[in-house]
Amino acid sequence: MRNIVGEVELDDLLANREAIAKRIRDIIEGMATKWGIDVASVELKDIVLPVDMKRTIAKQAEAEREKRATIINSEGEVIASQNLAKAARTMAETPGALHLRTLNSINDIASDQSNTVVFVTPIEVLRAVEGLNKFLERKSK
Repeated sequence: MRNIVGEVELDDLLANREAIAKRIRDIIEGMATKWGIDVASVELKDIVLPVDMKRTIAKQAEAEREKRATIINSEGEVIASQNLAKAARTMAETPGALHLRTLNSINDIASDQSNTVVFVTPIEVLRAVEGLNKFLERKSK
């Protein structure tokens, strides 16, 4: 029995108990008939695993769960990146879409009083406003 059970992997042993029990029964029956004994059945009911084997199986199961989680996470990242690329193409093709998105983001940020919104303005724009201000001051004099 030990030889037959030792030849198969644990997964196969658990999944194919009947087939393995039949192989053991055939071997036992072949030897027992010489003595006039008839073997009615052989059943594998309880398989006792050594502690080291249980730890190994637990590690393998944990690694398999981590592998599946990584695959699921990476598939989600792929879908998210495809959606972001699609959104970027749509914004690039639609005039004013980026401005509307910016205004929407500012509106979302402004709804919380604890946030501070900082507008980054190019120095050229500030100089143009300053020049316009000087022009208007000279004109008003």
